[in-house]
Amino acid sequence: MATCTKCGTKNEEDAKFCVNCGARMEITRERHGDSCFEPERRVERECFGLPYGGAIIGIIIGLLIIISGLSMIFELDLGRYAGAFFVIIIGLLIVIGAIYGILRRRR
Repeated sequence: MATCTKCGTKNEEDAKFCVNCGARMEITRERHGDSCFEPERRVERECFGLPYGGAIIGIIIGLLIIISGLSMIFELDLGRYAGAFFVIIIGLLIVIGAIYGILRRRR
């Protein structure tokens, strides 16, 4: 059940408007821990300021592992660039998260 932030009435989880006062239902984000991977009470999760940022990090780590494996197969020395790739990816996630946060607040 979702609670209306205006009047406190309980509504269905997927309600767009409150059944009592008609106010638009908003998603509230409640953090329960410091980690991006700990569960939250609402549907939308954030890490690095991005919705489902934890999943994005998982995808990126998986891609780095695949690239590492391919470099071993084809005997390429990409290991010397691994640290640089990691720093660039984390930096990009932070910048994209900040831009997303600014654009979201403007709406």
